[in-house]
Amino acid sequence: MPYILSYGQEQDLNRVIAHFWVPIAFYAVIFYINYFVLIDKYLFSNKTVQFILINIVIIAFSLILKELLEDLFFAESLKKTANKDENGPPIKMFLYVQMLSYMAPLLFSIAIKTTKRWIQTEAERKEALNVKLKSELQHLHYQLQPHFFFNSLNNIYAMVDISPDQAKTSIHSLSKLMRYMLYETNEETISLSKEIDFMKKYIDLMKLRVSDKTVVNYNFPPEETGIKIAPLLFISLIENAFKHGVSASKPSTIDINISTLEKTVLFTIENDDFPKKSDDKSGSGIGLVNIKKRLELLYPNKNSFNTTVKDNRFMAKLEIETN
Repeated sequence: MPYILSYGQEQDLNRVIAHFWVPIAFYAVIFYINYFVLIDKYLFSNKTVQFILINIVIIAFSLILKELLEDLFFAESLKKTANKDENGPPIKMFLYVQMLSYMAPLLFSIAIKTTKRWIQTEAERKEALNVKLKSELQHLHYQLQPHFFFNSLNNIYAMVDISPDQAKTSIHSLSKLMRYMLYETNEETISLSKEIDFMKKYIDLMKLRVSDKTVVNYNFPPEETGIKIAPLLFISLIENAFKHGVSASKPSTIDINISTLEKTVLFTIENDDFPKKSDDKSGSGIGLVNIKKRLELLYPNKNSFNTTVKDNRFMAKLEIETN
């Protein structure tokens, strides 16, 4: 910089070395001692007083050593410059400027080290949060499996006395569904077509149990969409439809629809509402709670989930914007 700024002017090499290269050497020493040793050992260990005192000693030593070097090696060049500029700044101001210039590399090293530490801490925080989210999602997944299994067993139990053959068929179908839940849903996402195939098999299983007064309509995309989605997001809503939307004595209708638009999936289900009695303990009631928690974790700000009851019809609408 001094060579560039004084280009075309008369230059005194000794003066440039004394006023530029020697201070630069001390700046580097202050910077790297703090960066590699003092900041970690004292400042980040809450030993601020020791940190300040050590740096005062280092800066004072640097100033004294700089003056000694100037007197030993550059005295004649600096005297000539001083004679040319007799009206220079007062000695106190000169010392203040020197102190500030030697504090600059100290502050610079603190800023860089602090920024680096903050970035590392933030990365560790995000990694810890990611591990926590994965653990919570895994817990919700494992929570859903027994919930699904117990509900299905309750339905099969109701068939045993009425139709043993249907009960046998249902157990065989349930084993296929559980195999899917245990071995194919451990991935973060699966293809929407696989999930639809699973839902179709579950609907066919549940239709064995209901009477002829129950009509089940479903409309799913007929072709592969290429969309991947978190597994088992819709099954709880279908479970609830068969659990709360079917009556043994009254006609009932269940309508299930899935549509896609680019990467957005829209799931709607509508069924008659036959509220369970307070003493009915079938199921555990965790289905809707599980869905909401998983949506918050998997698709934050990218989902819309609403449920309403109107004219004795329960309606649920779930819209997900997939990646």
